[in-house]
Amino acid sequence: MPTTSALLLRSATVVDTRDGSLHPATDVLVQDGVITAVGPGLTAPAGARTVDATGRYLVPGFNDMHAHPLGRGGDVSATLELMLVHGITGYRQMSGDLGLLKARASGELSFPAASPALLSMPGPLLTMLNTATPDEAAQAVREQVAAGADFVKSVAMTKERFFDAQAEALRLGVPIVGHLPGGIDVLRASRIGIKSIEHFGSGLGVLACCSTEEHAIQEAAGAGQRLKLPKIKVPFLGGVVDRLMGAIMRRVVLNPVNLNKPGDVALVDRAVRTYDEKLTRELAEHFVADGTWHVPTLIRQRTSKLCDDPGFAGDPDLRYISRATLKTWHGVVATFRKKFGPEQRATFAASHRYEYDMVRVFDEAGVKMLVGTDSSGAVWVVPGAALHDEIDLLAEAGIPPLRLLRMLTLSAAEFLGTTESMGTVEAGRNADLVLLGADPVEDAAHLHHVVGVVRSGTYFSEQDLAAAKDRLAAARAVD
Repeated sequence: MPTTSALLLRSATVVDTRDGSLHPATDVLVQDGVITAVGPGLTAPAGARTVDATGRYLVPGFNDMHAHPLGRGGDVSATLELMLVHGITGYRQMSGDLGLLKARASGELSFPAASPALLSMPGPLLTMLNTATPDEAAQAVREQVAAGADFVKSVAMTKERFFDAQAEALRLGVPIVGHLPGGIDVLRASRIGIKSIEHFGSGLGVLACCSTEEHAIQEAAGAGQRLKLPKIKVPFLGGVVDRLMGAIMRRVVLNPVNLNKPGDVALVDRAVRTYDEKLTRELAEHFVADGTWHVPTLIRQRTSKLCDDPGFAGDPDLRYISRATLKTWHGVVATFRKKFGPEQRATFAASHRYEYDMVRVFDEAGVKMLVGTDSSGAVWVVPGAALHDEIDLLAEAGIPPLRLLRMLTLSAAEFLGTTESMGTVEAGRNADLVLLGADPVEDAAHLHHVVGVVRSGTYFSEQDLAAAKDRLAAARAVD
């Protein structure tokens, strides 16, 4: 069973996430949730648990840098444990609310031991409903920053209000991240300081910038993104708006592609037919110069754009998903098939293929990227397991093993500004670690071979991980 006493990992091969160098026969001593010593021949203090890590490769814990385990219903504790047993020791929560922020600030937000660390969190998502005017956009940002938000996230805004929110966030010293509004000047948003672009911007997003007809496509995309709101305040309207936004966001979470109208699909098709890798490379160079990060979430893009692929329904990891959720997901697939004909579905598939090309070009140019999944709730995206799906897809796109390992570990720390406490296996770092059965620098597939996890000094053996997976699956079978 897991233990929280002092821990000595004996004779591991420590992987340096900076350069991929291997340091065999290395001991790692953990006390009070922190690595206190790293080197050969360490002596365990009285009462410490010693784990023979001979032949194992020790790396920092994995980080899912785009996840939603909190606040979407369901069994949060089970979702967090499912993430942990797949090697995820930290996550960036990509949706929040003022209640969660206040609970964290007061110390009332607590989690079970078998869960990853909450690394950062925003307040309420920025949408056209809470940023209808420049003043409302600025106020929405101020409110959540005052409540302790680590960043603000754009989801469904107009391009004008995005820049209003961005200006206020930067004035307050808080990053803005997220989706790109239709028709936005992406280079301007990057130059001014959007810290990370999620899902290639969502919708057309970055793909439009890689088209030889970018201006016309962006102009058309921007013209279609408007939401008419009342110009007067009605006392009961707040609740109505909240319910409306909640209904919209539930549909977005399940599969945003299903919200596309024929004109939207036509614009995607136009962008696909006019895609130019040279423009993609030029765009990547701008992102490098501006320090703009990207979180591709290829697994989320794939399950959204190819959601009727029969392979998803046969995924063995669906054993972790409740029958009610599976029923909902099959309903999403039925909507996808009914709404879009073969040519439209082919357009979505083609746009997804170009996302692999963008990942490759971005990586070659030196664009900073992170690993994220967009779990929980998204169709066919299984918390925890989806991180390993993402690893495979990023490797398929051409990301070398060492850079994949860095994206999961050290890059996450660099993004968060926490390299003094995470991202490497060194004294003084948090004891959030993963033991692998094979060298992850040799082959990205070895990142799947998780044979042990240390979370804040608590050790979970391979047997513990397997038992937890079986228990979580059994619980879902009776839901």
